[in-house]
Amino acid sequence: MEVALLMNNLESLPVSRGSSGRNYHLPGSKLSSLDSTEEDSLSKADVILQFALEVIVVEVQGLKSLAGSKIIYCTMETDSCPKLQTEPVEASRPIWNTTGDFTTTQPLPQVKVKLMTESTGVLSIDDKELGKVVIHPTPNSPKTPEWYFMQVHKNSADQQIRIKLTVKMERPLNMKHCGYLWAQGRSVWKKWKKRYFILVQVSQYNFVMCSYQERKAEPYEMMQLDSFTVDYTVPELDHEGGRAFFNAVKEGDSVMFASDDEQDRILWVQAMYRATGQSHKPIPPTQVQKLSDNKQDAPITQFYADRARKHGMDEFISADPCKYDHSSLYELLQRLTLDHRLNDSYSCLGWFSPGQIFVLDEYCSRYGVRGCHKHLCNLSDLLDRAQQGIMIDPTLIHYSYAFCSSHVYGSRPDGIGTVTMDEKQRFDEIRTRMKIYAMDQITRFRYCFPFGRPQGALKATLTLLGRVAMDEDPGPESGREAKVRELVRHCLKEAALVNYTRVSDYAKFDEMDSYKKLQVIIHLAELCIDVLQQNEEHHFESFEWYSDLMVEHSETFWSLFAVDMDSVLEKQQPDTWDSFPLFQLLNDHLMGDERLKTGKFHSHLRDTFAPLVIRYVDLMESSIAQSIDRGFGKEVWDSNQSINVIASDILWKLQALQTFILDLHWPDTIFASHIEHRLKLTTSDMMQSMVARTLNRFKNLLQSCRISLDFRVTSQLCQLINVAIECRNQSQKICASGLDASGTQHIYHAVVDEILDSAFTEMQSLIVSKFNKVLEIVLSKMSRYDEGSFTASFLSLTKPGMELAVNFNQFVSINQDVILDRINDEVFVNSVFEKWYNTALKIFCDWLNLRSELQLHVYQLKTLIKVFKSFARDFALQGVAEIKTKTHTLIHKRLTVEEATASVTIGSLGNNITMKESDDEVGEDD
Repeated sequence: MEVALLMNNLESLPVSRGSSGRNYHLPGSKLSSLDSTEEDSLSKADVILQFALEVIVVEVQGLKSLAGSKIIYCTMETDSCPKLQTEPVEASRPIWNTTGDFTTTQPLPQVKVKLMTESTGVLSIDDKELGKVVIHPTPNSPKTPEWYFMQVHKNSADQQIRIKLTVKMERPLNMKHCGYLWAQGRSVWKKWKKRYFILVQVSQYNFVMCSYQERKAEPYEMMQLDSFTVDYTVPELDHEGGRAFFNAVKEGDSVMFASDDEQDRILWVQAMYRATGQSHKPIPPTQVQKLSDNKQDAPITQFYADRARKHGMDEFISADPCKYDHSSLYELLQRLTLDHRLNDSYSCLGWFSPGQIFVLDEYCSRYGVRGCHKHLCNLSDLLDRAQQGIMIDPTLIHYSYAFCSSHVYGSRPDGIGTVTMDEKQRFDEIRTRMKIYAMDQITRFRYCFPFGRPQGALKATLTLLGRVAMDEDPGPESGREAKVRELVRHCLKEAALVNYTRVSDYAKFDEMDSYKKLQVIIHLAELCIDVLQQNEEHHFESFEWYSDLMVEHSETFWSLFAVDMDSVLEKQQPDTWDSFPLFQLLNDHLMGDERLKTGKFHSHLRDTFAPLVIRYVDLMESSIAQSIDRGFGKEVWDSNQSINVIASDILWKLQALQTFILDLHWPDTIFASHIEHRLKLTTSDMMQSMVARTLNRFKNLLQSCRISLDFRVTSQLCQLINVAIECRNQSQKICASGLDASGTQHIYHAVVDEILDSAFTEMQSLIVSKFNKVLEIVLSKMSRYDEGSFTASFLSLTKPGMELAVNFNQFVSINQDVILDRINDEVFVNSVFEKWYNTALKIFCDWLNLRSELQLHVYQLKTLIKVFKSFARDFALQGVAEIKTKTHTLIHKRLTVEEATASVTIGSLGNNITMKESDDEVGEDD
């Protein structure tokens, strides 16, 4: 309120020349400087103005005959500016809200807006124009959207096309007033005619009245207002046109003006009054008439006095400016201006607007306010607002401090400057406040500059603190830099406490059990990691000169967290491992940060969890060893439990233990190698124990099985074989080669593989031996029919059938199917089949060789042919590679000879038993 009142008072005062003869140049005019000798030589080119023109095309109505799918657009153009175009839209929705910005030097420009539609014809080159509108805007034109009827062709189907436009023409700063007036003078504007006038300020004390024509940049005629006096006049009867008259008079010249509106006349007279600098203030005739009606004998000065008293300004108007303390008044003015500026709806961060800067500089120029005092007041006000929590741009504070410092320390670029003792003392106080403010901002950098915003503000604050600290210390530069680093280190140390206090407020450890406290500390660790990652992303660049101090800040931050972490871990139950996720979370973060890796907190974390890891490994090894003892003990064998499940569980535990240790990513390579080496050895020993126990159990089970044609490979035997196979499969993963703590290469799985190979060989031999013993029993039964034996003639009377051959063939087939279905390793199965086949053929051959001098009994021949034929066919079907071995050939020849001999003596063997059939089938199989 007071700022606005003071601005109005400054504008209402006429501009008079000072004794110094200084000129003030305003932007927007091409006149760079005007001295007293150059004022009479103004040319028309010196008062060329620049206007910002904004045209907004909103929408179009009245397109009734145009198809809705047609594409339309609008063009905007004005003189000496490139043509602009809106986005193409469909005719069914002719809405744009598109803005076109132009810059023109014509006070009365012509703006053309055309509505176009795209031509789709093959021979069409240009788009078709649907209508246009021509507008002549002025700075006084309304700035709200208005409807305009467009000019259309006579043959157009749509004659009522309307377009909604907003045309804004901004006035330059040096244009004080404008509008249409009737005018006539002696030397200029010699004919009574209505013209467009602009009052232009070309320097601080020089104003020009110019008339313009449409679409012209230079004035048509112009008149300098120096030495003129403006006042209201009575209407001139001989002038046609104009209702409210006023004139401008000086010695030897006069100009009569008239407006069409009384209010417009008042505005013109007030503007010209301020421009001429005259002592007489014009009074509108209506007020003089009212004054004369009420007080017939009162002088005109009484009217002014009553008016000033009514508005409470008589004391200020009658006061002598030299009797006021303008330094204190300026300080009040600047403080109120800053408050007004900070209450703006747009964020200004403490920067004054150009208009406010102009008023404040004008006040300092008129009333001699010292530059140092001006900047000290501004800096003090900015610090007050900043300490109240209002966002102030640190760059602005830095600039203000730099101005004050240049005055105090005599480092101004021009080398000229003075400072009073009071200003020096006040500067010292502000510098102390500035140091405290900057340190507080850096201490709370996460909250004063969230996400690094405003951009560059934190870096500017650090620079400001460095400058203030160096100004305090007159010592050598190296010592001052060390002092600045200590200040920043102190701020960052306090910042760590502030940041952790804010974050730890989310974690409340009161009245919780140990498990919930652990979950809270894990969540707190996640929050702490987020805080440091945000610091790295948004603030670390600002601290690039103090990167080592930021590392100390992070270590301090983690040390505060370590206190809470240690207190929570101490209250955990012994031999519980719920805290390992906390270690993994923190260790993964620290391992990924090269600056914090192997730092103080990282070392503390490692030392805290190392005993837990060792204890965990000890207990897990003991638990797995007990699982092996229980799982491979006699009780489990007797209970017929699935040994595969037990073995798989033990192997999974061994692998999970190694995976868990690897996932810890232990920071100490020596300790990590030691643990890994220990786990590899433990795994190797346990797998050897499992294989040995499995093999012993396999032997015991196989020995307990009765040797007969009813013998079957049991599921327990298959499970034991599968356990050994699974151990072999997992040994490459969990017993892989590696280095121990001393760097020695160890191949752990080699020993396990040797034991496994030996176990597999022994298992194969044992089970094949069992099968062959059954075969020997069959052959021993057939031996009773040997030629010349006591039992042969007796048994021949019983007429034996083929039950023995059938039962043996079933024995072979069933055991083959069991092995195929229940053993999970194809290599092992093929090896068993090949060994079984070859050893069985050798037994056949040996049995026949013992009877090489004897002729086989018919029963022996028929049984051997049937067994031999089925045996070879079954193993061929199971994928045995070499069926026709040397042994097979010998057996085949012997049986063929025996068959031929029998056919001579007794004829056909019957039951389709013949070696020829066997040959065909074997040949087909091959």
